[in-house]
Amino acid sequence: MAPSPDSPRPRRSRTSLLPILIPLAILIVVAVSVGSWLQYRELQAIDTVHTVGSGAADRVDVEATVQRVDAAARELLLRVRVTPLGNLGEEDGTAPVADLSLQTSTATLGDLAFKAHERLPTKDVTVAITGGSISDYPFDAYETEIGFWAVLGGEEVPVRMRLSSNDTLFSISPAPTAPTAPTASAASADEAVLGLDVTRSGSLLVFAVFMMAVMWALAASVLVGAWYLTTRKKGLLWPALAWMAATLFALSAFRNTAPGTPPIGCVLDWFAFLWAETVIALCLIAVVITGVRTALDADAAQPSQPA
Repeated sequence: MAPSPDSPRPRRSRTSLLPILIPLAILIVVAVSVGSWLQYRELQAIDTVHTVGSGAADRVDVEATVQRVDAAARELLLRVRVTPLGNLGEEDGTAPVADLSLQTSTATLGDLAFKAHERLPTKDVTVAITGGSISDYPFDAYETEIGFWAVLGGEEVPVRMRLSSNDTLFSISPAPTAPTAPTASAASADEAVLGLDVTRSGSLLVFAVFMMAVMWALAASVLVGAWYLTTRKKGLLWPALAWMAATLFALSAFRNTAPGTPPIGCVLDWFAFLWAETVIALCLIAVVITGVRTALDADAAQPSQPA
């Protein structure tokens, strides 16, 4: 019996999206909150200025800023700005009253010398770093020491150093060290010395670990796809082969985007990249071989057409 035209139509049941949208919104809020906290910690570390040395009124202020850390060359670039204060300087500290010699620690490659009554320029010095190896990327760590001793007009004068960092790829953690003046006569309370622990920044470490997880995820995806194609005897599916080949080469480009230009053979490679490339390449070869065999078997099974 046909339904009457006035009878109400049955309503289609619609699946509610709230059970999906609510957890997704919570996940997004949590991810943004954690990211904001990590970014705030990074800014706090960069903006932190570490001070060590004498607090005398007549002293030489040294503002040292880490501009760049080169782990491959095992050195860091330090930008130094010198300001003599009190009776040691003239023209608001832009020039020393006598010849100023700024001796540095053994890790710093070169001392600094300034002429009397001449404007003090900002200078860049190179500091050697020791310990660790770049092959441990992104878990490599280094250490060094930065120290300054000032001699003005042949007499030692107090020094205060203010250290900061502008390199966002590395985290600089200073700690006071025992005096290590270059000469026995220079060792005194007037020196300013800091030991530095140099490690990869938190954001770089998180990104590198994320890259390794993505590499393994892509390799697992290709492995599952290859298992399906080979067990179901799908033959040569060119879209699937193109996807696998594209993943193989895209993974190399993705690896080269790692910040800090890690060398081949680092932890990133041995933990993820090299194995992921191997898995994808073997899966691609297995799919091609299985597909060719399936295609040949299908051709042989077809009856030959009479002439």
